[in-house]
Amino acid sequence: MTIIVKIPDEFAGQLVPPGQDPSRAVLEAIALEGYRSERLTEGDIRQLLGFETLMEVHGFLKDHGAFLPYTSEDLAHDTEVARGVAQRARTERQGSPASGRRSG
Repeated sequence: MTIIVKIPDEFAGQLVPPGQDPSRAVLEAIALEGYRSERLTEGDIRQLLGFETLMEVHGFLKDHGAFLPYTSEDLAHDTEVARGVAQRARTERQGSPASGRRSG
């Protein structure tokens, strides 16, 4: 689909960063709005903007203040995983011969 948007010159300079292709700026703005309104997924953004990886998408979203959703369930899961890793590390340190104890 081709969409033609006419922006008066006095606004174009305010809306399009210097050196950026105006068409790309409009496409990115649409992608950001689609993501923020939950109409587009990260995968949609990747495809729409031609990114090769989701890491590029995450960088783009971060650069534009559109942060990834992080729920309280995500936090609880991450906390539980971190506790498990910390416990395993403590157990391994206590069981290893070079645990920092000096003999004699």
